[in-house]
Amino acid sequence: MAKSSVEEIRKRFDADVERFSNLETGQSATIDAPLALDLIAEAAALATPGAQQVCDIGCGAGNYTLKLLQHAPNLSVTLIDLSGPMLDRALQRVRPATAGSVDAIQGDIREIELGKDRFDIILAAAVLHHLRTPDEWARVFRAIFTALRAGGSFWVFDLVESELPAIQTMMQRRYGEYLTALKGTIYRDHVFAYIEQEDTPRSLTFQLDLLRATGFAACDVLHKNGCFAAFGAIKCP
Repeated sequence: MAKSSVEEIRKRFDADVERFSNLETGQSATIDAPLALDLIAEAAALATPGAQQVCDIGCGAGNYTLKLLQHAPNLSVTLIDLSGPMLDRALQRVRPATAGSVDAIQGDIREIELGKDRFDIILAAAVLHHLRTPDEWARVFRAIFTALRAGGSFWVFDLVESELPAIQTMMQRRYGEYLTALKGTIYRDHVFAYIEQEDTPRSLTFQLDLLRATGFAACDVLHKNGCFAAFGAIKCP
């Protein structure tokens, strides 16, 4: 089955802003969303003391930046998202939360020029699973590495798959049980349908290996539960 186009994904997110706008729950379709939000925000602040610039890739309505600003106040922020309505909501929420500058870029991370040595922290929550080929993954990770300043850090929370088919089947079943308990079988089927149509997640080990191959000096896993993981890496000082 052909995966959704970038335009099809953008349209879905344009119509789904409210689901991404709760700082207390995060995106409820992801397991342990509030915990991952807290862990990544605190880890990013602790691992990158003195940070001044943050880039939030696939920022949605701004939850991860808002949580980070609680630990590292008054950062200057660059928000990136495919969806214009998501960016509008993120700007409304983030601008009052920091004395730093706040900029927004609408577009696909595969096509955006991030620059060199610009950011101290880069966040990417529930976005990288839209990358398709190994080459796309490698190019995006290289661009993120290049955009970070020395000593900067990169933090991810995302859907991941297992490299072992039997374990992937188990994780899929357990995720279905979570979604059913959350909102019922119709909701479970809806989430599974758009994952099948839109997403191409990679394993946690694939991504950690790619981070090291890209040049990141140290990687760490903050949390993994089922088919979701929070992890990060540091660029050498």
